[in-house]
Amino acid sequence: MTRHARNCTAGAVYTYHEKKKDAEASGYGTQNQRVGKDSIKGFDCCCLTLQPCLNPVITPDGYLFDKEAIIQYIITKKTEICRKMKEYEKQKRREEAELAEVAEAEKQSKINAFLRTEKNIAGNSNSLLNKINNKDSTPSVSNMTEGRDKHLPSFWIPSKTPSVKAKKIEKPGKHVLCPMTGKPLKMKDLIDVKFKQVQDPDDKKSLIVKDNRYMCAVTHDILGNSVPCAVLRTTGDVVTMECVEKIIKKDWIHPITGEKLTEKDIIAMQRGGTGYAQTNSNLEGKYERPVLQA
Repeated sequence: MTRHARNCTAGAVYTYHEKKKDAEASGYGTQNQRVGKDSIKGFDCCCLTLQPCLNPVITPDGYLFDKEAIIQYIITKKTEICRKMKEYEKQKRREEAELAEVAEAEKQSKINAFLRTEKNIAGNSNSLLNKINNKDSTPSVSNMTEGRDKHLPSFWIPSKTPSVKAKKIEKPGKHVLCPMTGKPLKMKDLIDVKFKQVQDPDDKKSLIVKDNRYMCAVTHDILGNSVPCAVLRTTGDVVTMECVEKIIKKDWIHPITGEKLTEKDIIAMQRGGTGYAQTNSNLEGKYERPVLQA
């Protein structure tokens, strides 16, 4: 195939290669890119600060937080809930007052209508003449009569412009929600986590810059994002899921303390988490752009 044939643009079909080439040049279409290693949150990093935890705690759902960060989050959310509840109660009292005013106005209008009816019944001898006169005189529809010229809307005057009703405030929930799962979260649900550091006398680096910082408390396997881990609720020790399957689930005894364990005492740690995905199951970023039609 000659060079002219490969670059021929006289064809009647808009090929996939031409569409892809034009999309890259014009900025149309969808871009897919796999997230790099630097974009993945470390397994020992806080889900809020995205930094290595100084005092790690874990939720029953397996999300790791720094104790200071999550406590500050809970306190901030409780303060916000109290503020929203006060605004909601203020709005509720205002609505009740408005309903009371409407009910009072309706009651007064009924009383006035009753008084007018009684007055017509007990009218004087000129009531028939008054009815005839009232029938002949039809009310004017002009905006300039009966003093209505002074109440015309003037939209260029701030005091005459229509006002926007305040947005209705919904009743806030009583519970602080987990920032990752959206489930209710309490301080007593947080479990302290104990990472076992890798003891290497030849490695003089600081802990935060080490590639291999922690290891399994039982098997001493190096922990990382690619290694599924679990936390033992009773002691807070971090072990690998392989250790859980092959050692702990045989007799359900803690391999370090010897105490009995149950299924609830094993909390699987959630790994990874990026700006594009919460877990390592999907590490591809997608950017939607206008589609170039053929």
